[in-house]
Amino acid sequence: MAKFLNFFTSDKSEEITLNMDSIPKHIGIIMDGNGRWAKAKGLPRSAGHKAGVETIREVLVECNDLGVKYLTIYAFSSENWKRPKDEVNTLMSLLVQYLRKELNEIHKEKVVIKTLGDLSALPELCVKEIEDAKEKTKDNTGLVFNIALNYGGRDEIIHAVKKLYKDVESGKVKEEEIDKEIFEQYLYTAGMPDPDIIIRTSGEQRLSNFLPWQSTYSEFWFTDINWPDFKKDTLRKAIYDYQNRERRFGGVK
Repeated sequence: MAKFLNFFTSDKSEEITLNMDSIPKHIGIIMDGNGRWAKAKGLPRSAGHKAGVETIREVLVECNDLGVKYLTIYAFSSENWKRPKDEVNTLMSLLVQYLRKELNEIHKEKVVIKTLGDLSALPELCVKEIEDAKEKTKDNTGLVFNIALNYGGRDEIIHAVKKLYKDVESGKVKEEEIDKEIFEQYLYTAGMPDPDIIIRTSGEQRLSNFLPWQSTYSEFWFTDINWPDFKKDTLRKAIYDYQNRERRFGGVK
């Protein structure tokens, strides 16, 4: 028998029912609007990023409670290095603070921490904290929490092609064997399902180089809400809309 969760939106204007047997397995989130949130409040951009970290905590807990299996957040893109140095340093510092503060609770909830992207360009302290977190949680059995760091979708595909090319040259893989399934084994998300839904906050409506291969058949959900104001009922509303769409994957129903 199907299970349902009833809740009201934050403004109490709408009652929504989630089908708990149809929760998306994998949710991707492009967290946008920290700077805009801060500017609207007359605060420095760093305040927006700090507020955004609190939202990550709430969303992670909610995804775990709802039974989502994979959550992927776009934390720092390969293009974000173009931002002012002080802002980049703030983002790196917040990453370290987040892991130090939240790791024990994350581990307690059996969450697995993984990363997507090239970590080699990150500060040494960041890399150490990330690797320690991944090592501590690697045997957990709960939600897989992917943090996309120094990540670019096009770079990921090129990286995968180079790895595959080496295996073809060495004879490990035969050219005629290469298909979609083989290629996906060389992506950062190897072994994971593609995102069922990708959420982007702050009103922008583009992928910005986020999971271009994996999002081919993802549903997209956009909101004008800035990331620091994104709450668990907003996530539930996105899931509700997802559940009321018809996914055909190129076919006909």
